[in-house]
Amino acid sequence: MSNVKASSGPPVCRRLTLTYTFSINYCVTTDTYRSALDAAIAEYERLGTERRAIDKRLSELAQTIGTLSRLVGLVPTVPLGLTDACRLVLRGGLPMTPVDVRDRLLGIGMDLSVYANDLAAIHTVLKRLNEAGEIRLVPRATGKSQYLWQAPPTAVAISPEIAAHIRAHGEFHTDPKPATKSNRKRKK
Repeated sequence: MSNVKASSGPPVCRRLTLTYTFSINYCVTTDTYRSALDAAIAEYERLGTERRAIDKRLSELAQTIGTLSRLVGLVPTVPLGLTDACRLVLRGGLPMTPVDVRDRLLGIGMDLSVYANDLAAIHTVLKRLNEAGEIRLVPRATGKSQYLWQAPPTAVAISPEIAAHIRAHGEFHTDPKPATKSNRKRKK
């Protein structure tokens, strides 16, 4: 423990740093790390699920507010652009054709009369959102493709395949045997 360099500062801070460093280097087992990793993955996935549910509910409420505002004669103070309006209606989670998107936009009070060809403008927005990966194209047998909101990934740093592998096998490290106190080398 005396060989570990501590940061400058009051003696209490140096003592805590030495104690912490010693604990990390010599007391924590691979099983403890594995347990912490499993807990972090589970929380990450749970929060992703909650985020999708919240995003869906926010989309529903925004549509309701838009419709109710129009019914009582209120004009929105911040007009919604076509791209954001398309995002809003697609976040409902149902696959929609461009005609469905247009009908939903009209239903929530979007003024499409400013466009010479409203469907052409909607097609352009949907194409760009698809290219950006925000929505995906769902081909149908009838020939009229639909667009579906692309849910955010469940893990950014860890792919779902890796998370599933860790849960199934309990292995993360490629070492053939886990490190123990006896086979660790002491730092000088």
